[in-house]
Amino acid sequence: MATRKGNTLFLDTAPSVISYGAVGSKKESEGPLAAAFDRLWEDSTLGEETWEKAECRLQKDAINIALNKAGLSPGELQYIFAGDLLNQCIGSSFAARGQEVPFFGLYGACSTMGEGLALASMTLDGGFGEWAAVTASSHFCSAERQYRTPLEYGGQRTPTSQWTATAAGAAVLAREGPGPYITHVTVGKIVDKGVTDTNNMGAAMAPAAFDTIISHFNDTGRSPSSYDMIFTGDLGTLGSELLVELLRKSGIQVKNHADCGAMLFDIKNQDVHCGGSGCGCCASVLTGYILNNLKAKTWKNILFCPTGALHSPTSAFQGESIPGICHAIAISTQK
Repeated sequence: MATRKGNTLFLDTAPSVISYGAVGSKKESEGPLAAAFDRLWEDSTLGEETWEKAECRLQKDAINIALNKAGLSPGELQYIFAGDLLNQCIGSSFAARGQEVPFFGLYGACSTMGEGLALASMTLDGGFGEWAAVTASSHFCSAERQYRTPLEYGGQRTPTSQWTATAAGAAVLAREGPGPYITHVTVGKIVDKGVTDTNNMGAAMAPAAFDTIISHFNDTGRSPSSYDMIFTGDLGTLGSELLVELLRKSGIQVKNHADCGAMLFDIKNQDVHCGGSGCGCCASVLTGYILNNLKAKTWKNILFCPTGALHSPTSAFQGESIPGICHAIAISTQK
């Protein structure tokens, strides 16, 4: 059973990430991490009638790829933890429809993959199952329709905005396995510093990333040097700068930080402004690039800290500020 100190759980069994899959679309295929994806579609429709159905297809593909790698069928899973950006998480629930696997629908905005990994790891570590799948997705077109204006409107994007990834990532966790292992989970708190600009999510989420990372270091006695890399997502370029500055002012120098939102696309050449965002951004970067490098032993220890901006169109129209969240997941090649 896990032990707890502060907001951090020290997982006794250290559940293993035994397989994973990453799926993207045309924009992702043109980015610097294209080779890390298991499947890249040529267009954003994925052969479906609507963008929402296309997002469901992203999740189905990612889960099936991860299950095939693990040699498991959906029926062997005890749980699926899944989430997306759509109202009532229909991308996830419709993707899980017909699989007859106990299902947890999650909403943590861009932090959803971290929330799923945390809950799945805690469930397996507690002895409540042997296998669980975690998945998250987003789609540029479905997100624009829900959160901003119809694409046909042609509205101009602000310099601080980010581009929602049309992507999904899935991971299969086992209570016992060959690794890499999830050793620690630091559960984030809601942090709201009064940012109201929904086109500047990096600024809204950076304080939450700072709060969780500081909690993780205080709870575990670790420091940035304990990890080969510290990944956030999806702060983008601006939010990343704010996070590093907040850490510097607290006396912590971080030179091994990278952000999934700044990694997924070519910032200079792909017209994504401050980078990528969406549940599928850090989910696909994790289940493609990051876990591939852990498997290759490029890194031994990483800290995965996905962030989320927990607003809605209604709250934004009412002038509400944007609550932020961040969860930290320590992943190691050794137990």
